[in-house]
Order: sequence, then C-alpha cells, then structure tokens
Amino acid sequence: MSQQSSSTDQVSRQEILEIATLARLGVDESTADSYAGDINKVLKMMQTLASVDTSDLKPLANIHEACQELRADFAEHDIDRERNQSMAPAVEEGLYLVPQVIE
Repeated sequence: MSQQSSSTDQVSRQEILEIATLARLGVDESTADSYAGDINKVLKMMQTLASVDTSDLKPLANIHEACQELRADFAEHDIDRERNQSMAPAVEEGLYLVPQVIE
C-alpha cells in the first residue's frame, strides 16, 4: 500500500504478497487473495464507522447505562475449616498437603 493511497483504495493480492515477503512469511496466491478480501472488508467497515456522526454522543465509561452497585466489603467468618479439610485428600496440622511440583 503506497503512502498516496486514499481511503477508497483496496488492498491487493500483490500488496499482501509483498508484505509477506518483507515479513518473511510463507503466503501463497490463494491465501493472499483471502487475506486481501478480509482486510478490504475490515477497511470498508472502518469507513462506515468513520462516517457516523458521533458529535452529540457522550463517551461511555461502561457499556451498560447503569453501574453495578458494589456490596459492602466486610469479613465474614463462615469458613468451616474442619468440614473442608475432612474432604481433602491429605491434611497435616491444619494445612492441606499437595504433591510437590518443583524440586
């Protein structure tokens, strides 16, 4: 793609092959055609998006109109260690024993 190209120009198979050569990628002719078609679809979509007037829209901090309310952050001591450790395969002195991973 040359620097003189306008937004209406399309990416050609030849340009894909040239870029692939520069990047040392193995791209064959049929794959280059497919890539060029896909890139041209994306560029067309970007042109469509660029043509939408968004001057009256406020930026969003969240995709949802309302923010999720956060629950109060306080500690609850509802963990039953004895019950949980009774289900564990191996426990010693109140600790869970796991297989050694690193030597």
